[in-house]
Amino acid sequence: MANVTDLQTKYSKLAQEYSKLRAQNQVLKKAVVDEQASSASLKEQLKQRDQSLRKQEQEMDSLSFRNQQLAKRVELLQEELAASEAKGKKGKTKGDSPSQHGQQTQSVFDEDLQKKIEENERLHIQFYEADEQHKRQEAELRAQLDELEKDSEQHQAVVDGLTTKYMATIERLQSDKARLEVKAQTLEREAKECRMRTDECQQQLRQCQSELNKQVKQSSSVIQEKVPFNDTKFSDYNSLNVPPHNRRHQLKARDVAGQALSFIQDLIAALLNFHSYTEQRVHIYPRDSSIEPISPLNQKFSQYLHENAAYVRPLEDSFLQLHQSITEDTLPTITQKLSTTTECLLGSLGSLTSSTGKIATFFSNNLDFFTSSGYSPRGSTVTLNPLQAETMLANKKKAAAYIHPRPQSVPHREALSNRRILTSSTESREGLTQQVQQSQEKIARLEQEKEHWLLEAQLGKVRLEKENQRIGDLEAQLAAALGGSPNSQPAATSTLAQSHEEAEAEPKAAVKETTLCTSLKKILSNRMLCLCLQVGDEESREQLIKTHYMTRVGELTTQLQISDSKSVHFHSECRALAKRLAIAEKSRETLSEEVKMANQNITRLQDELTTTKRSYEDQLSMMSDHLCSMNETLTKQREEIDTLKLGNKVQNLKQISIVPPTTLLFKLKLVLSGLFPSVTYSLSSYK
Repeated sequence: MANVTDLQTKYSKLAQEYSKLRAQNQVLKKAVVDEQASSASLKEQLKQRDQSLRKQEQEMDSLSFRNQQLAKRVELLQEELAASEAKGKKGKTKGDSPSQHGQQTQSVFDEDLQKKIEENERLHIQFYEADEQHKRQEAELRAQLDELEKDSEQHQAVVDGLTTKYMATIERLQSDKARLEVKAQTLEREAKECRMRTDECQQQLRQCQSELNKQVKQSSSVIQEKVPFNDTKFSDYNSLNVPPHNRRHQLKARDVAGQALSFIQDLIAALLNFHSYTEQRVHIYPRDSSIEPISPLNQKFSQYLHENAAYVRPLEDSFLQLHQSITEDTLPTITQKLSTTTECLLGSLGSLTSSTGKIATFFSNNLDFFTSSGYSPRGSTVTLNPLQAETMLANKKKAAAYIHPRPQSVPHREALSNRRILTSSTESREGLTQQVQQSQEKIARLEQEKEHWLLEAQLGKVRLEKENQRIGDLEAQLAAALGGSPNSQPAATSTLAQSHEEAEAEPKAAVKETTLCTSLKKILSNRMLCLCLQVGDEESREQLIKTHYMTRVGELTTQLQISDSKSVHFHSECRALAKRLAIAEKSRETLSEEVKMANQNITRLQDELTTTKRSYEDQLSMMSDHLCSMNETLTKQREEIDTLKLGNKVQNLKQISIVPPTTLLFKLKLVLSGLFPSVTYSLSSYK
């Protein structure tokens, strides 16, 4: 009931305020309309005033022009009057007769007419000159117009040619424009998607921040409740704690390390240059190693220089003595090579001294930093023992790596399956290696046999050529021995040659024709120069074998080098491909995990969206019901208020006949001040 009464009071107050505002709104509307009407009337008056001012200004201009003309006319008349008076005084007659007066007026009119005629002539001349000038300008402008038309025609032809020429480019640009528009639309879609993703990521970030804040609160409460003691009170325990992170100290250490690294690199480069140029100088002076051998002392010195940093300090004093004793730059017998080497040596010494000076200033500037103990746990000023430092560093590493997840272990079943696969792959690899070795041995053996048979074929070819030569010689000798007459010798030789060619071309078909030749070959081979031919065959055979094997060895060495280079290249490519495969597998796994996480986030967000939609729909339905009920109550209260107002008006009208006018005005003022506050001022003034 109390809530109902409160609501009724609130609604009654709202109704009163609404009635007041409505009355004020009507008054303000009337005032706005009046002001608009007054502003419109003022604008019209302003326009009329402007028009009247313009008319008056025009009249003033015309009157001033007319006044000037009249003033000029008066001046002329005054001059004429003065001239006429002067003439009258000089005349003989005393009085002015009417004839003289007429003559004077006639002379005045004549002079005026003469002036008008002169002015007319002058105007005609000006008009003629202006006409001539206009004609000249018109001719010039027509010539310019013709030239411009010709130029425009030429330009139009050029433009047409360019349009036909660049039509393909225009079409290509239009296609590019369309493609770019499509690309811009796709980019806009991607931008919208990126915005949506950023919104989702921001929501996720807020959730993560809230979760982290909860975890921090929970961990702080756990620390406050569960930690049994504070180890910072004791120096021994505090020395084992992880020191706090000092970003400034870290940046300082990084800066110092970078400076030290640059200085050390300069020092090392200078030392290397110095040692190398000194070694070159030892080989050049006092004896040039390219002309004659150097002394063993210089050889040992160059060996020490070649070994570099391990022997730099022991040789410092001896090198200073050597540098003080040798002044070969002033000698007249110095060579160009020695002078250039000496200049390089002096330059390396200068760079060495500059780098050592930089290192000295570096250590002097950072001496306090190097001598300080670094950062330590809070509240401890005692230096750490080696064991304490080691345990502190281990704890520090653990504290730095506590956020990172531990590496996942391989399941037992997967490990067993991998073990089986590994053993089977090793066994199969051993079998395949054995097969490869056997096949390689077989290939080598076949290559040897191939080389042997190729050699035999070459030897057979050589033997065949020699046998053919020997057969030709024997046939010639046989023909010379058998032929007694000159006609029989060429006939026999021709028959033998024909039989030999047929034997080489078709051995199976010409067996009968070559029997005579073979018998003759056997007879003559037993009789003539067998030993000499055998000796020549053996020597040529050895020479051919030697040359063949030498060429074959060269070919095999080149093939071996090519195969080695190819194998190295293939091995490096295989390693690179294996690395790429491993990287691709890792990236695939990470991407699959990211996809899973994204799908999970999408499902979670969809669930949240559905829940929020349902909650909003429920709230909207409740609010609509509540608004309906409120509207009903408002209508009821308005009806009650109207009835009460009518009752109050009736009572006030009844009391008007009894109440005096002053009190009536006062009450009317109070009522109107409640309903129409803007009327109170007029009532008070009326009173």
